[in-house]
Formats: sequence, structure tokens, C-alpha cells
Amino acid sequence: MADDPGAPIVQEEVFGPVLAIQPAGGEAHAIELAEGTRFGLIARVWTDDDARFDSVARQLRVGGVIQNDAPTVWDAPFGGVKHSGYGRERGVHGVEEYLVLKSLQRGASKG
Repeated sequence: MADDPGAPIVQEEVFGPVLAIQPAGGEAHAIELAEGTRFGLIARVWTDDDARFDSVARQLRVGGVIQNDAPTVWDAPFGGVKHSGYGRERGVHGVEEYLVLKSLQRGASKG
């Protein structure tokens, strides 16, 4: 349990099988805790209320939000925001990362 929101386990993007649990005094406090870090890769929201899930998910600045124990959708875009990066992997959005767009703008013909 990480009672200190400033603890390194809470403030760093730790990979591994690691879970930092922070007690929250309600939904607004939980969102505040989640937003209290400079990282934003993935969040998980535990609720069976779809409207509540949608509301909380929209308030979180993260690359993806998973409801309860939903399985990973491997074709869905994956990536973070803030210090977790801005690129996307997998799916159409992942392929688009490798594209370079070029704009062609023609004037009116003179002849």
C-alpha cells in the first residue's frame, strides 16, 4: 500500500509485475491521485456502471483505460501520454506512426 502520493513507487513508471495501491476518499480523490503523476500509460477503473466508467475514463489523461478485468485487445492502439510518450503501437494508429504525410497544393492552370 502506498499511502504517500509522492512515493517513488507511485511517481515513477515502474514495469514488472508491480501494483501500487493508494487509498482514495471517493471518485474525485481517486482521479486526483491518478492525475498526480507525470506519467499516463494505462489506467484501470473498477466499476460495473458503464456511465461511471465513461465519465472517469474521460477525466484521466492516459493512453488507455481498461474496465475491470477486461482482456487486452491486441489490435487496439497502445501508447501513453505525458512522460509515457505520445506514439502509438498496434492497429491502424500504430502503422500511421511510420507514415510521412505530404501536402500537394496546386494553383489554377495558366493555359
